[in-house]
Amino acid sequence: MKRIVKQAVGIDVAQKELVVSLGRMNDDWTLEVYAHKTFRNTEKGFISLVSWVKKLSQAEVPVRYVMEATGVYHECLAYFLDEKSYELTVVLPNKISSFMKTLDLKTVTDKTASEAIVRFGLERKLENWKRPPTVFKKLKQLTREREQIIQDRTGTKNQLHAERAEAEPND
Repeated sequence: MKRIVKQAVGIDVAQKELVVSLGRMNDDWTLEVYAHKTFRNTEKGFISLVSWVKKLSQAEVPVRYVMEATGVYHECLAYFLDEKSYELTVVLPNKISSFMKTLDLKTVTDKTASEAIVRFGLERKLENWKRPPTVFKKLKQLTREREQIIQDRTGTKNQLHAERAEAEPND
């Protein structure tokens, strides 16, 4: 009988939903993606997700949650899982994208993306994600605000230049 040596949850995160695949690796190194489900990207959805995973996974083998860093949409789930001390890895999208190219996927859907993420989690030795210090969150927000101000300033300068360069500028 095969023994499970590793379990992972692959999560494709979107603004309103989480498309999830559950997989395991057996002691003969075979991978099996055996369950799929969609949850809301809300705290109630997170609670349902964890409950669903507990029901379908083997309690003796730790489960690693793996997701892409998708803008800000993954942050609430990542913070939730971190608070509950679950094994969690947040992967840069380019790593998942490169990994997906190695798979024999005909089309990319949310479901196939979550399957690729769970396979990535099963095949790789991944680092645990830890919540960044508050100062980094503040710096990130300030950087976004600065970028927006620079874009607005550039647009305004371009409008002023265009008006001054007209054949009959407004005074």
